[in-house]
Amino acid sequence: QVQLLESGGGLVQTGGSLRLSCVASGRTSNKYATAWFRQGPGREREFVSAITWNGANKYYADSVKGRFTISRDDAKDVVYLQMNSLKPEDTAVYYCTTGLQTLDWYSYYRRRDPYDYWGQGTQVTVSS
Repeated sequence: QVQLLESGGGLVQTGGSLRLSCVASGRTSNKYATAWFRQGPGREREFVSAITWNGANKYYADSVKGRFTISRDDAKDVVYLQMNSLKPEDTAVYYCTTGLQTLDWYSYYRRRDPYDYWGQGTQVTVSS
């Protein structure tokens, strides 16, 4: 059973930084892509960033491009989301998710469909 545990959320002022971590356990293959989604108050869950199983390709939502950086440490089975220049509109629960990376993944990575496992989420609050 694959499990994901997010950490690193908290309260930060506008312009501040946070680094989220997603630790995976139970995966029997290394061919898992991982993504971050977020859900703000009264909003739909939306794509934030994704990274391929080997870290070769990284993708970002336009709203976070240039401010957020996704990375992975396969030795620790951890995926990070470094968030800089945070804005109040970044306030949300951030979810880590993972799924086997098939050829279709490249077409659908912004959607929830390709991902089989989700963490419980970590709250990020940016004060103005």
